[in-house]
Amino acid sequence: MQASDRFNINSQLEHLQAKYVGTGHADLTRFEWAVNIHRDSYASYVGHYPVLAYFAVAENESIGRERYNFMQKMLLPCGLPPEREDD
Repeated sequence: MQASDRFNINSQLEHLQAKYVGTGHADLTRFEWAVNIHRDSYASYVGHYPVLAYFAVAENESIGRERYNFMQKMLLPCGLPPEREDD
């Protein structure tokens, strides 16, 4: 294995980590992973108008209210973070 191969593999891994949330990061906790997934989902709902309209009809709310609710849920999508254990 040459140095250029190693550089290529690392750059591919960085590309995957940038493109897909939660891909291959060893220091990511379960809570942080869940927060990333929830925020990504809410951002997708807000960004795609037909999906936002679907949620608005399903919940009998206006589209603006649904957008506001999703953006508020993005602040703490999984509740407060768990207490950290300092070793």
